[in-house]
Amino acid sequence: MSTDRRTLLADAAIDVLAGTGIRGLTHRAVDRAANLPPGTTSAYYRTRSALLTALVRRLVALDQAELRELGEHTPVLRNAGELTAGLTLLVERRLAAEGRGRSLARYACAIESVHHTELREILVPRRNPARQAVTDFLAAQGVQDPEGRTVTLLTCVDGLVFDRLVNGGGVTEAEIGGLVAAALR
Repeated sequence: MSTDRRTLLADAAIDVLAGTGIRGLTHRAVDRAANLPPGTTSAYYRTRSALLTALVRRLVALDQAELRELGEHTPVLRNAGELTAGLTLLVERRLAAEGRGRSLARYACAIESVHHTELREILVPRRNPARQAVTDFLAAQGVQDPEGRTVTLLTCVDGLVFDRLVNGGGVTEAEIGGLVAAALR
């Protein structure tokens, strides 16, 4: 039961962080968001640091599960259009509903990790089938340093997500297509 409760609290913490920002992330706010009695969060996560670490671990687990699912259900990419479509879908997911909340929380945690190296270590990009599909596609296209280009491409895509969260709006396939074309050059 404690694992379920810990997951519930970490999910509630993500929602609080997404909705109120880093200053709004308190044990009491998480208790309220999880609809649990006051003091529950502090019983599981004594310190704010412990709560933030649990939140980041959960966020990474959710992101990795999403990317694993995308990668496992993506056939081998045959052309730039297929890569563009896949990345556009990912960006749309990250800007809509639940994905938007996780994206807001992810960026708040990334900024917080500047001051907390233990968070930075958890947030380090990981290998997953979706990332590997991009690297494999770039390698098949003869791109030199496909791993490095993958990092650059995905960082640019991440920058688009950040920009749209801050400034509003969506993303077009043409914008993503431009990033893919640059990665292929």
